[in-house]
Amino acid sequence: MTVVPVTSADLDAAEVSWFSALCSDDFQYLGVPDGALRSSWSHCSDIVKTAEAQGFRNILCPSSYQVGQDTLSFVAGCAPITDKINMLAAVRCGEMQPIMLARTIATLDHMLKGRLTVNIISSDFPGEKADSAYRYQRSREVVQILKQAWTQDEINHQGQVYNFEGLTTDPAKPYQTGGPLLYFGGYSPHALDLCAEHCDVYLMWPETREELAGRMKAVHERAAEHGRTLDYGLRVHVIVRDTEAEAREYAQELVSKLDDDAGKAIRDRALDSTSLGVAHQAKNREIADMEGFIEPHLWTGVGRARSGCGAALVGSTDQVLSELEEYKKMGIRAFILSGYPHEDECVSFGQRVLGQMKTCSLPHEYGRVPSETPATPLGNGVRR
Repeated sequence: MTVVPVTSADLDAAEVSWFSALCSDDFQYLGVPDGALRSSWSHCSDIVKTAEAQGFRNILCPSSYQVGQDTLSFVAGCAPITDKINMLAAVRCGEMQPIMLARTIATLDHMLKGRLTVNIISSDFPGEKADSAYRYQRSREVVQILKQAWTQDEINHQGQVYNFEGLTTDPAKPYQTGGPLLYFGGYSPHALDLCAEHCDVYLMWPETREELAGRMKAVHERAAEHGRTLDYGLRVHVIVRDTEAEAREYAQELVSKLDDDAGKAIRDRALDSTSLGVAHQAKNREIADMEGFIEPHLWTGVGRARSGCGAALVGSTDQVLSELEEYKKMGIRAFILSGYPHEDECVSFGQRVLGQMKTCSLPHEYGRVPSETPATPLGNGVRR
């Protein structure tokens, strides 16, 4: 199996994160609406607080135009009710004017005292059908402008989408020197180029290990062309129980009331429903066995009623822990996990598995240097 070099110095630890269901993606039975699990500030912030209490290092706060909570407002609200967990805010490039976005992110970073990370997204907007090259060019320019705003006193950018000259950036400097860590996921050649040149953590959705290894190798080669080394992350659901039989039984129970037409409607409402990454998740379901597995513990049933990440690790405590350790050996340094219902499964994974794992934040704690303090070179802790 291919092992890809990573940025992080501590190869024994991984960033283990959870997921807050801002986009109305929480169910007791997949695809069956449950009022008690409906996306709301109360419910989703409870998930965040539970994840922090369980010891998760970060939490993904997703973004949707059609359903759920506003991501950046939600993250701001979480600042005073948390003090340890990082917040991974999903940001759709182009949705907000980039200089205003730079200021917003910098403000959030100060509110969180350096606990902010950012997931860069390049999807279409409502009513828009842009080609891949344009969407990723727009994202590329947004990231370039953000980095200028966070590291320089003046913004000068001439691009295909945005043009700025001589704009001052005070007081848009974030709490973290250089700005928050940038996570990124995308499968097209344009996506890989953007990530390789400008982002820090390449996120993948679950596929066979062979497919993941090939994807990591391709990104690593592109990053090397820019003299960079990235970290790698896996976004995957989990179902962990005391025994494998119990975990598989719960997986089948989860989809026992799912109507396929309702599941398709849930998948289709996402703006990324026709993306290359989603197509790969659909392919997983096509090649799965009769019970929905493409590997002994990787189950694709979740993808029947959600776009994006469409598979779960299913097994006993020891089996799921072993799967995560195997991914780590491949060079995967960050895991963004979730389960249904999200708060219950957060506790289940936290109590069964998380305590047996050595965890860290990416970047490591010594990399989060307040911008008011001169940064000290600390190897891989300070990003390049």
